Amino acid sequence: MRILRLCLHEPRTNREFADELGLNPGTMLHHVRTLVDTGLLRADEARRGARGAREVPYLATRVSWNTSVEGISPILIDTFLQEIEGLPADEIRVMRLGLKLTDARRDELIGRVHALFQEYASAEADVDGSPLSLLFAEHPDVPRAERGIPE
Repeated sequence: MRILRLCLHEPRTNREFADELGLNPGTMLHHVRTLVDTGLLRADEARRGARGAREVPYLATRVSWNTSVEGISPILIDTFLQEIEGLPADEIRVMRLGLKLTDARRDELIGRVHALFQEYASAEADVDGSPLSLLFAEHPDVPRAERGIPE
Protein backbone atom coordinates (compact mmCIF):
# COMPACT_ATOMS: atom_id res chain seq x y z
CA MET A 1 0.00 0.00 0.00
CA ARG A 2 2.80 2.41 0.82
CA ILE A 3 4.54 1.72 -2.49
CA LEU A 4 1.34 2.60 -4.36
CA ARG A 5 0.99 5.82 -2.37
CA LEU A 6 4.61 6.82 -2.98
CA CYS A 7 4.23 6.70 -6.75
CA LEU A 8 0.65 7.86 -7.05
CA HIS A 9 1.54 11.29 -8.46
CA GLU A 10 5.11 10.92 -9.70
CA PRO A 11 7.18 7.96 -10.90
CA ARG A 12 9.65 6.50 -8.41
CA THR A 13 12.41 3.96 -8.81
CA ASN A 14 12.99 0.77 -6.84
CA ARG A 15 15.91 2.47 -5.09
CA GLU A 16 13.69 5.42 -4.09
CA PHE A 17 11.07 3.03 -2.69
CA ALA A 18 13.73 1.11 -0.74
CA ASP A 19 15.24 4.30 0.67
CA GLU A 20 11.88 5.74 1.72
CA LEU A 21 10.62 2.53 3.30
CA GLY A 22 13.94 1.45 4.83
CA LEU A 23 14.03 -1.87 2.99
CA ASN A 24 16.66 -3.77 1.06
CA PRO A 25 16.46 -2.94 -2.69
CA GLY A 26 16.33 -6.67 -3.56
CA THR A 27 13.37 -7.25 -1.27
CA MET A 28 11.72 -4.11 -2.60
CA LEU A 29 12.18 -5.26 -6.21
CA HIS A 30 10.24 -8.43 -5.42
CA HIS A 31 7.31 -6.33 -4.14
CA VAL A 32 7.53 -3.93 -7.09
CA ARG A 33 7.51 -6.77 -9.63
CA THR A 34 4.50 -8.34 -7.89
CA LEU A 35 2.64 -5.01 -8.11
CA VAL A 36 3.56 -4.69 -11.80
CA ASP A 37 2.42 -8.28 -12.49
CA THR A 38 -0.94 -7.58 -10.83
CA GLY A 39 -1.44 -4.34 -12.78
CA LEU A 40 -1.24 -2.05 -9.76
CA LEU A 41 2.02 -0.46 -10.97
CA ARG A 42 3.29 0.26 -14.45
CA ALA A 43 6.90 0.73 -15.48
CA ASP A 44 7.87 3.90 -17.33
CA GLU A 45 10.76 4.04 -19.80
CA ALA A 46 14.11 3.18 -18.29
CA ARG A 47 16.49 6.08 -17.71
CA ARG A 48 20.06 6.66 -16.56
CA GLY A 49 20.45 7.40 -12.88
CA ALA A 50 22.88 9.82 -11.23
CA ARG A 51 25.73 7.30 -11.43
CA GLY A 52 24.89 6.17 -14.96
CA ALA A 53 23.09 3.00 -13.92
CA ARG A 54 19.87 2.00 -15.67
CA GLU A 55 16.83 2.62 -13.48
CA VAL A 56 13.14 2.08 -14.09
CA PRO A 57 10.62 4.50 -12.64
CA TYR A 58 7.20 3.12 -11.67
CA LEU A 59 3.84 4.82 -11.41
CA ALA A 60 0.67 3.62 -9.68
CA THR A 61 -2.10 2.73 -12.15
CA ARG A 62 -4.82 3.84 -9.71
CA VAL A 63 -6.79 0.61 -10.24
CA SER A 64 -6.36 -0.32 -6.57
CA TRP A 65 -9.10 2.16 -5.64
CA ASN A 66 -11.70 -0.01 -7.37
CA THR A 67 -10.15 -3.35 -6.37
CA SER A 68 -11.91 -5.21 -3.59
CA VAL A 69 -9.53 -7.05 -1.27
CA GLU A 70 -10.89 -9.20 1.54
CA GLY A 71 -9.39 -8.33 4.92
CA ILE A 72 -7.87 -5.05 3.70
CA SER A 73 -8.99 -2.91 6.66
CA PRO A 74 -6.17 -3.89 9.07
CA ILE A 75 -3.63 -3.34 6.27
CA LEU A 76 -5.02 0.12 5.55
CA ILE A 77 -4.95 1.02 9.24
CA ASP A 78 -1.36 -0.21 9.62
CA THR A 79 -0.37 1.73 6.49
CA PHE A 80 -2.02 4.87 7.86
CA LEU A 81 -0.17 4.52 11.18
CA GLN A 82 3.15 4.06 9.36
CA GLU A 83 2.51 7.11 7.18
CA ILE A 84 1.75 9.41 10.12
CA GLU A 85 4.59 8.13 12.31
CA GLY A 86 6.75 11.07 13.33
CA LEU A 87 4.42 13.76 11.99
CA PRO A 88 3.64 16.60 14.37
CA ALA A 89 0.15 16.15 15.83
CA ASP A 90 -0.93 19.57 14.56
CA GLU A 91 -0.32 18.41 10.95
CA ILE A 92 -2.91 15.62 11.27
CA ARG A 93 -6.56 16.57 11.11
CA VAL A 94 -8.86 14.09 12.76
CA MET A 95 -12.63 14.16 12.74
CA ARG A 96 -14.64 11.83 14.90
CA LEU A 97 -18.37 11.59 15.18
CA GLY A 98 -20.56 9.26 17.18
CA LEU A 99 -23.96 8.52 15.66
CA LYS A 100 -26.91 6.23 16.19
CA LEU A 101 -28.41 5.30 12.81
CA THR A 102 -30.68 2.69 11.31
CA ASP A 103 -29.01 0.29 8.87
CA ALA A 104 -30.59 2.21 5.99
CA ARG A 105 -29.25 5.59 7.15
CA ARG A 106 -25.86 4.05 7.87
CA ASP A 107 -25.74 2.63 4.34
CA GLU A 108 -26.78 6.02 2.95
CA LEU A 109 -23.99 7.79 4.87
CA ILE A 110 -21.33 5.28 3.81
CA GLY A 111 -22.57 5.50 0.20
CA ARG A 112 -22.31 9.28 0.20
CA VAL A 113 -18.81 9.24 1.68
CA HIS A 114 -17.75 6.57 -0.84
CA ALA A 115 -19.18 8.65 -3.71
CA LEU A 116 -17.22 11.70 -2.52
CA PHE A 117 -14.00 9.67 -2.30
CA GLN A 118 -14.73 8.18 -5.75
CA GLU A 119 -15.22 11.67 -7.21
CA TYR A 120 -11.81 12.79 -5.99
CA ALA A 121 -10.11 9.48 -6.82
CA SER A 122 -11.34 9.78 -10.43
CA ALA A 123 -10.27 13.40 -10.84
CA GLU A 124 -6.93 14.52 -12.24
CA ALA A 125 -4.39 15.61 -9.65
CA ASP A 126 -3.84 19.34 -9.29
CA VAL A 127 -0.49 20.04 -10.94
CA ASP A 128 0.36 22.68 -8.35
CA GLY A 129 -1.21 20.74 -5.46
CA SER A 130 0.40 19.08 -2.47
CA PRO A 131 0.03 15.34 -1.89
CA LEU A 132 -2.16 14.31 1.03
CA SER A 133 -3.89 11.20 2.28
CA LEU A 134 -7.34 10.65 3.75
CA LEU A 135 -8.59 7.77 5.86
CA PHE A 136 -12.23 7.28 6.72
CA ALA A 137 -13.10 4.52 9.16
CA GLU A 138 -16.53 3.38 10.27
CA HIS A 139 -16.96 0.91 13.10
CA PRO A 140 -19.55 -0.21 15.62
CA ASP A 141 -19.31 1.19 19.13
CA VAL A 142 -18.95 -2.00 21.14
CA PRO A 143 -18.23 -1.86 24.89
CA ARG A 144 -14.76 -3.01 25.93
CA ALA A 145 -16.13 -5.97 27.88
CA GLU A 146 -17.94 -7.29 24.80
CA ARG A 147 -14.66 -7.02 22.85
CA GLY A 148 -12.88 -9.09 25.50
CA ILE A 149 -10.85 -6.17 26.86
CA PRO A 150 -10.78 -5.91 30.67
CA GLU A 151 -12.14 -2.71 32.20
